[in-house]
Amino acid sequence: MTRFLLPAVFAASFAMPALACDGLEIVDPYARSSSMMAQSGAAFMGLVNTGETDCRMIAARSDVAQRVELHTHIEDDQGVMRMVEVEGGFTVPAGGAYSLARGGDHIMFLGLTRPLEQGDEFSVTLVFDGADEIEIIVPVDLERMPTHGHSHSHSHEHSHDHGHSHD
Repeated sequence: MTRFLLPAVFAASFAMPALACDGLEIVDPYARSSSMMAQSGAAFMGLVNTGETDCRMIAARSDVAQRVELHTHIEDDQGVMRMVEVEGGFTVPAGGAYSLARGGDHIMFLGLTRPLEQGDEFSVTLVFDGADEIEIIVPVDLERMPTHGHSHSHSHEHSHDHGHSHD
């Protein structure tokens, strides 16, 4: 029996596509909303890429909201910070890290289907270029204090299609 089983397992391993984002680790995800009556919320996390190729998150999905978008903050002509959708996604460089943090890049939940209550958890599917998807469980932490600014890996620069760059 093992004479037939071993070749079948070996052949099946080649039939399964390799993940383009192999080596990607999601670190310390959490979500929050501004109040119990809020119609929107956001998720934050670290992404660490120990792989040899860049990974680009292009979308996210969750049943906690009617719409889920990748967002960032930009300064308009009057010096006012605004949240805008990031069309091109977020690139996690090979051997690097990327931070989704309050005041910076984040996952935005619009039209919440239920309140985000302290201690709750919900599922979010992160979609990466190349059709890779990673499902994570995100705890709601309304008490967490914001970190200062949004810090990306200082060894890598990146920019979004809207022309605003970060360090």
